Amino acid sequence: MRAEKQILTKEYAARLNGSPFFIVVGYQGLKVSHLTELRKRLKTAGAEVHVVKNSVFLIAAKEAGVAELNGSLAGQMAVVTGQKDISAAAKALKNFAAEFDKLKLKFGYLNNQRLESASLIALADLPSIDVLRAKLLGLFNAPATKLVTLINTPALQLAQVIKAKSEKTE
Repeated sequence: MRAEKQILTKEYAARLNGSPFFIVVGYQGLKVSHLTELRKRLKTAGAEVHVVKNSVFLIAAKEAGVAELNGSLAGQMAVVTGQKDISAAAKALKNFAAEFDKLKLKFGYLNNQRLESASLIALADLPSIDVLRAKLLGLFNAPATKLVTLINTPALQLAQVIKAKSEKTE
């Protein structure tokens, strides 16, 4: 293998090892301006996309310890990696694919577990991590609110009865 390919392979292997997920997309037919727009959207989602040769990516994936890709690398492909939430990246890809029919979600890996395109779309449909945290916090907060209401109700009712008695006697 040429020295340039070895350097690229090591770079991609380091990128795959440094990211908890990666998503492989087919971009055949996309213009450069569209790919630039995709890069902007993914950057806001905490991810980045890189066009890579299939042979280089196959070697890099093996070096990164990814299971056999079983010949699923075909055509023009790009790899999306990131440090943040996979669902945010998948949502950006899904929305972009809806606008530009040329982008195709092929497959992905999350913590060395393969995800097919249907799983990636399901991840894209999930609410953001902040929304999920807020819902969870609301679930934890609801019983405490009910408990405080139950504890305060007898005292509140007693105060209302005393107030009504004092108004009635006046």
